[in-house]
Amino acid sequence: MSAKLATTRMSSKGQVVIPESIREKLGLHEGAQFVVVGKGDAVILKAIAPPAMDQFEALLKEARRRARRAGLKKSDVKEAISKARKRR
Repeated sequence: MSAKLATTRMSSKGQVVIPESIREKLGLHEGAQFVVVGKGDAVILKAIAPPAMDQFEALLKEARRRARRAGLKKSDVKEAISKARKRR
């Protein structure tokens, strides 16, 4: 993938417009979320997205497998959630 260069400016509110050519090339749309990393004089925006449902289901399956192996029961999970909510 070849890099495409463009320039932009930061507004008084700290807002930066990602040029249209870059947005189109990367498939970015309104509401896209990013991780922002600053190092030296560089600012890096990394687009993030929620996992696809099949990835989420795989994570859930693995979590359930590990919970069974650890001997956890549904009642243990409900109790832990209840305790966490009371701490708020």
